[in-house]
Amino acid sequence: MSLKILIVDDAPFMRFLLRQILEGAGHEIIGEAEDGKEGVQKFHELSPDLITLDVVMPEMTGIEALKEIRKANPRARCVMVTAIDQRDHLLEAMQAGALDYVVKPFDKERVLEALSRSGC
Repeated sequence: MSLKILIVDDAPFMRFLLRQILEGAGHEIIGEAEDGKEGVQKFHELSPDLITLDVVMPEMTGIEALKEIRKANPRARCVMVTAIDQRDHLLEAMQAGALDYVVKPFDKERVLEALSRSGC
């Protein structure tokens, strides 16, 4: 099943890598955002099937964005993206409604497994 996905990450190269993996698996990237605040705005504009959210970003963290998105739509499907040294934030993200997480650097199979586990 092809998903419409919004990628939210402050690092252009990380967005590029995710785009390559997800489009290579047949999904459509309908938007990208550089921080959590822009991610929340684009979530409302684009109505994606799934959002990938980096944990640490300027303006608004991925966890703050996740909470805003889930407040607006409790059924929103979000997968967190984190660096290895940020794993302590994942428990908070999972409690806030994230369905899964992926650790940088990306492993293609793990990214696709996270999408599968998100119930999409």
